[in-house]
Amino acid sequence: MSAAFLTHEALSSPIIRHAFFTRQGGVSQGVYASLNGGTGSRDAPADVDENRRRMASALHVEPSHLLVPYQIHSADVVVVDAPWHERPQADGLVTTVPGLALGVTGADCGMILFADVKAGVIGACHAGWKGAVAGILEATLDVMEAQGADRARIHAVLGPAIGAASYEVGPEFVARFQEAEAQAGHFFAPSQRAGHAMFDLPAFIAMRLQRAGVGRFDDLALDTYADETRFFSYRRTTHRSEPDYGRLVSAIALV
Repeated sequence: MSAAFLTHEALSSPIIRHAFFTRQGGVSQGVYASLNGGTGSRDAPADVDENRRRMASALHVEPSHLLVPYQIHSADVVVVDAPWHERPQADGLVTTVPGLALGVTGADCGMILFADVKAGVIGACHAGWKGAVAGILEATLDVMEAQGADRARIHAVLGPAIGAASYEVGPEFVARFQEAEAQAGHFFAPSQRAGHAMFDLPAFIAMRLQRAGVGRFDDLALDTYADETRFFSYRRTTHRSEPDYGRLVSAIALV
């Protein structure tokens, strides 16, 4: 069986391959079924390795060339020019080197793929609300420009992420967010529970990228929490008191 994935026409190009992988088409069992790409999970390492191998095959790269950082909800971006032996701590990757697939993992957080086709510069970043507030989206654009891209030509696509209808937060979250972001009020809607609110992470990501001058932004508009058949969700796992959860992978490569 092959790893199942989604694509978006904004990243369609003869020089690019990309994939927003679903949870389907892998070998993992139980709560990790089946295409778990998370080396940080407690899944069997051999199963995760096979899942990653299938993802690499779908992108037409060697398994060692599917590169996913150790994500820390930061604004740190790494320029990649060769496969690594030890994962860097970062939440964004950029390259101009063909044959390297830049990947990020998520299970509700935003996974964004970037490309300036004319310049031959690609990127990927992981953006939960902490990373987005910290500036990971803008930092990825900055590093891409340092590698020769023009942000007015960059296309960015947000993969599966938790939707506004599924992301209820408490008053502490709202207060903390309002301290960090002047436009915070645009991204909250009333909740059925008193003192709580519904947070729109995809809309926040869109605003930050558009404010930073990205050439084009698109959203697959797929809610990880609501679609259990296709996607893992940390929040869904938490609500069910399950012991762990699988991780989705989104990745992009220059041919």
